[in-house]
Amino acid sequence: MKTESCKVIRLTAPLAESAARELRAGDRVEITGTIYTARDTAHKMIVEALDRGEDIPIDLKGAVIYYAGPAPTPPGKVIGSVGPTTSGRMDAFTPRLIRLGLRGMIGKGERSREVVDAMVRYGAVYFAAVGGAGALLAQRVRKADVIGYDDLGPEAIRKLEVERFPAIVAIDTQGNNLYHDRRK
Repeated sequence: MKTESCKVIRLTAPLAESAARELRAGDRVEITGTIYTARDTAHKMIVEALDRGEDIPIDLKGAVIYYAGPAPTPPGKVIGSVGPTTSGRMDAFTPRLIRLGLRGMIGKGERSREVVDAMVRYGAVYFAAVGGAGALLAQRVRKADVIGYDDLGPEAIRKLEVERFPAIVAIDTQGNNLYHDRRK
């Protein structure tokens, strides 16, 4: 992890616990590497597969999940517009995934107390992406492949290779919460 003079922290995904623990709410980051898209139905299917003792499409160790379902891919593009969705829809499933190694989540909106508690305990971080900027965020995706639950269409799990994907640390591993801090 290195900080540039413009105070943007460059991260590599999968994300090491040590890197996650150095981040603080309000930090601007750019993520390069492998991240995954998954929304609420995919999360439900992951947890159900885990309950049955089955393999899941994602290696959760150090994983970063982007709560997004991309628009159709235009000709000549890697992916369609890929803006964040409301993260709270995943909250019922997220603490378990964090316990299993999920290190980062990208979305928009607040998280439940249970999610924040799991983040603090296991060293995970929540990044906010700019809603309404899906077309711009898509420009940071270098490769996109469906790797699970393809019957879900745009909500299938995708493995994305991203370069300098911009986000802001909304909740850090100490429980500092940009949403709450800004209100105060």
